[in-house]
Amino acid sequence: MSDQTSKVNEYRRKFFGKAAATAAMVGIAPGVFLHTIARAKPADEAVSSEVRWGLLINANKCADGCNDCVSACNDENGLTGFGRPETDAQWIRKVTLKDKRTNHVTNLPLMCQHCAHPPCVDVCPTGASFKRADGIVLVDKHICIGCRYCMMACPYKARSFVHETLTDQVPDVPRGKGTVESCTLCVHRVDRGDTPACVEACNTAENGAMVFGNLNDPNSDISKRLASEASTEIRGDLGLDLGVRYQNI
Repeated sequence: MSDQTSKVNEYRRKFFGKAAATAAMVGIAPGVFLHTIARAKPADEAVSSEVRWGLLINANKCADGCNDCVSACNDENGLTGFGRPETDAQWIRKVTLKDKRTNHVTNLPLMCQHCAHPPCVDVCPTGASFKRADGIVLVDKHICIGCRYCMMACPYKARSFVHETLTDQVPDVPRGKGTVESCTLCVHRVDRGDTPACVEACNTAENGAMVFGNLNDPNSDISKRLASEASTEIRGDLGLDLGVRYQNI
């Protein structure tokens, strides 16, 4: 066992027993009760590892200047900005890649990659960062202590820290000051049979850059595309087995 792993386990033991007391100190917005965060699906509809949700994003179809996916994410999850881009929550963002040799520019949306082996989960001292059986990586606001280890561990800078007291939240997406958060693949929508808001917005705009589906189902559209078309993982060298794959980058 490595020294780093030993330290992580030590932190887990130290903090997990104090998790309930710590959660009581986390600032949750007025009117939002902690028990609403506990389960995304009813008890009789438990998630299963037979399903693994994922995204396939075609950068060639991601229009320059289009931010529909970002706007849809913000609206769906109640991510109101406070005029400070360096600290405002950003669950999905558009990034620009430029080939220095050819000057070719590619635009693509970047969010939590929903790793099969998520570093954020490995370093979390309380177990607040966790991966569901269906591959969706989430943060349990009950026991997040705001240490931000997960933010440092994420290779994709996909997590945000809530600095401000929040009001007028979306009932399906409770958030809390002093906690870490990131893209949930719109888990509340997925659990009722819908697609994530970003995918819906991309399809509404007729860009068709984003495909969502079950990676474990060989008959799903996303699996057929992955089997017949080239795709890649961002920082695939890390061996994290990402739930988000890209084409034409």
